[in-house]
Amino acid sequence: MTPLLPLLLLGLLLAAASAAPLPADFTRLLAAKATLSDPASALAAWDPSLSPSLSPCRWPHVLCRSSADPAIASLLLSNLSLAGEFPAQLCSLAFLLRLDLSYNSLAGPLPPCLAALPNLRHLDLAGNAFSGEVPSSYGAGFASLATLSLAGNDLSGGFPAFLANVSSLQELLLAYNPFAPSPVPDVFPSGLPRLRVLWLAGCCLVGRIPSSIGGLRSLVNLDLSTNNLTGEIPESIGRLENLVQIELYKNNLSGRLPGGLGGLKKLRFLDAAMNRLSGEIPADLFLAPRLESLHLYENELSGPVPSTLDKAPALNDLRLFSNRLVGELPEFGKNCPLKFLDLSDNRISGCIPATLCSAGKLEQLLILNNELAGSIPTELGQCRTLTRVRLPNNRLSGAVPPDMWGLPRLYLLELAGNALSGTVGPTIALAKNLSQLLIFDNHFAGVLPAHIGSLTRLVELSAANNGFSGPLPATLADVSTLARLDLRNNSFSGELPHGVRRWQKLTQLDLAHNRLTGTIPPELGELPVLNSLDLSNNEFTGGVPLQLESLKLSMFNLSNNRLAGNLPPLFSGDIYNDSFLGNPALCRGACFGARRAAARRHSLVGSVESVLTIAVAILILGVAWFWHKYRSQSQHRKRGPQPGDNKWVVTSFHNVEFEEEDLLSCLDDEDNVVGTGASGKVYRAVLGNEDVVAVKKLRAVGGAAAARKHKDGMKDSLEAEVATLGRIRHKNIVKLWCCLRSGDRGLLVYEYMPNGSLGDLLHGGKGGLLDWPMRRRIMVDAAEGLSYLHHDCAPPIVHRDVKSNNILLDAEFGAKVADFGVARVIDDNRSGPNAVSAIAGSCGYIAPEYSYTLRVTEKSDVYSFGVVMLELVTGKRAVGPELGDKDLVRWVRGGIEREGLDSVLDPRLAGESCSCRDEMRRVLGVALLCASSLPINRPSMRSIVKLLLEVRSKPAVVVEEKEPLDV
Repeated sequence: MTPLLPLLLLGLLLAAASAAPLPADFTRLLAAKATLSDPASALAAWDPSLSPSLSPCRWPHVLCRSSADPAIASLLLSNLSLAGEFPAQLCSLAFLLRLDLSYNSLAGPLPPCLAALPNLRHLDLAGNAFSGEVPSSYGAGFASLATLSLAGNDLSGGFPAFLANVSSLQELLLAYNPFAPSPVPDVFPSGLPRLRVLWLAGCCLVGRIPSSIGGLRSLVNLDLSTNNLTGEIPESIGRLENLVQIELYKNNLSGRLPGGLGGLKKLRFLDAAMNRLSGEIPADLFLAPRLESLHLYENELSGPVPSTLDKAPALNDLRLFSNRLVGELPEFGKNCPLKFLDLSDNRISGCIPATLCSAGKLEQLLILNNELAGSIPTELGQCRTLTRVRLPNNRLSGAVPPDMWGLPRLYLLELAGNALSGTVGPTIALAKNLSQLLIFDNHFAGVLPAHIGSLTRLVELSAANNGFSGPLPATLADVSTLARLDLRNNSFSGELPHGVRRWQKLTQLDLAHNRLTGTIPPELGELPVLNSLDLSNNEFTGGVPLQLESLKLSMFNLSNNRLAGNLPPLFSGDIYNDSFLGNPALCRGACFGARRAAARRHSLVGSVESVLTIAVAILILGVAWFWHKYRSQSQHRKRGPQPGDNKWVVTSFHNVEFEEEDLLSCLDDEDNVVGTGASGKVYRAVLGNEDVVAVKKLRAVGGAAAARKHKDGMKDSLEAEVATLGRIRHKNIVKLWCCLRSGDRGLLVYEYMPNGSLGDLLHGGKGGLLDWPMRRRIMVDAAEGLSYLHHDCAPPIVHRDVKSNNILLDAEFGAKVADFGVARVIDDNRSGPNAVSAIAGSCGYIAPEYSYTLRVTEKSDVYSFGVVMLELVTGKRAVGPELGDKDLVRWVRGGIEREGLDSVLDPRLAGESCSCRDEMRRVLGVALLCASSLPINRPSMRSIVKLLLEVRSKPAVVVEEKEPLDV
């Protein structure tokens, strides 16, 4: 028995060790875990029963003070999809140095108890949904805090100036919170002597930047962008010798740029764009030895670009567009690694400096809409790093450098609106990435080279208003990627190339005002998305191909050719009267009517009796007409104007036959109303051929002033829909057949969607018809429609009012995005307020940053679409009594926090299979990512489509998506 005693004692020791209680900090940690929702199971390993022998200090996301001391020093829980309120148990971790809960879905108030942690040095709660005011205890505690990040939450109340009392702070990040309008605290310099980073973007700051800010001598990064600051930039900023980055864009700052910035030896980034700054650019600014990026666009700066620009050794990004700069450009680029240059929309004259690409790194050259003259430097033809060149609307002349046509990385070459001459060189065959070639309104001549057929990525070729001649290259038909071909007003001759049926993506074909001959190819009728066809003022012969009837055109012109024969039946209607003018040998029914009228006139001249009879008849009819007119005017004054009182002007975007009476008659019957919105009612109308369409009648208002306001608003709404829907084609975007105008009235005719709107169906009595597979399909359909607007339209289109009532369902419950009355395009390189800053959207769907930035981007649509996804998953409305005082996003986060994911799923889907419910949970994660409070965390619509398509194949891992700046 004696040899067994040591083994028995060893066993008892091991058993005692395995039964040892957890250290106190980890007991608190497990209690905190129990209060959180963890849909991604990120904290599943926090379970002592899984590996009893494993030290808790080796749990994921946890760091202890040392291997011998189990006190928790760091909790790194960023971006784990955690939801709920802040776990109060974490306030008991007395030795905690670093706490990072950023980019989760935590909500509720900020915990005051955190300020009592004596050792806490780093606190990051950014990118959540914390609300309410910043606790006043934060200004009295935090004895050791160096970093405080509360950015991207829903914090409100007055700006927490009391944080100036936390003298240990080195980084203060409060950006993108809807605080009450407040000034920049002038106590920060005296209270925060160690402050290195001050990020207060989007905090609703008002007033002037205090000159005392120059007392923050340790400051490295200053960001006060996207506020409403006024006045001048204080000169004292020039004394902050440690500054690396200054961000002041999108405010209302005025006056001159302060002097002394060139003396900041560490300054690398300066952005004061989108303000009202005036005066000249200080010459010493470019003497800052490390300056890499300078953005001063959309201001009121004047004078010349300083000659010191050539002395900026590190400059790679210079954007000065939309100012009032004049004079000639200095020779610069020799001494700096210039990559991006945008001087557009100024009044700069002189020549383009030949040295811009001397360092061999220039990628984007944009100097459009200026007064540049002379020729394009030969050196730019050697700049093989160029990807975008935009030099339109200047006074450039001479030939384009031969090698410039064939730059291998170039995808946009825009030289329109100049006086350039010469030919398009054969080297264009080397431009394998060229997508847009825009050279219209110049003096180019010669033939288009056959090498253009090797450009397999060419989407747009616009060479109108030049002197090109000869036949169109046969290889042009090989460019199957073409979406727009505009060669109007040249001297091209010969026949259209064979094989045009390969232009399956072509939306616009304009060959007007040339000398083209031969017959019109019937294959043009096989182009599925062709929207505009203009072959007018050529020498085409033969008939109009019957195949063209299958096209859905908003613009169609074959006038002034030598066409002959009978018109196809569809083109015999009055709507196409102007499409065939100047083709005397074309015949339609009106020709015979004219001959009969001439015969009647001849008969009347020869018969006095007939003349007298007709005269008496006219007299009688005249009296009757005047009496009828008097009666109708009296009734008109009583009943007001009616739809048929004035002539309606019709603009058609697709082939559709109808009589005006068919449409107008439906407007008199309220039983035909299928929807009502802010801009008017939508009616169901049955045409004479039994086709059904939807007609939106823009709303009228009473009173003269109201009528004028309505007329302007109606025009904006109508023009927005026509400009948007009239030019795009996608299976998930509702078709606009045509629009009708008469005075200050407007009608829009759409394809009819028999199952109405998603909102009415989902939240009405038939919501139970939508099972989960159908809901998932609706999400994918709508996402693909929005993705097309954001990523495939040039320029991109922002819908601005995405909601469930603006997603319509066809007979098979396919979804289409509708109602573009407030849609706007986003200009290629502009961000001014006119295009996308007016308030739009619907309650419950508006992105949180909209209320204080008034700036709309594609990410605003993404947030709104996230709300629609939540509607489909939960069955709840975006706002409503059942949600209390919360919107749907906050309600979902709160429900997940209290009761878990399943608690917010639509109970009408309770009978779905386990796999479907798993899909619902994954879609819920995607929806909450779309509805993130920070725009940068929201995925693009293209990524959303991919995530939704992957939902069925594998779990969706929700990660933060940081997209590159689209320049």
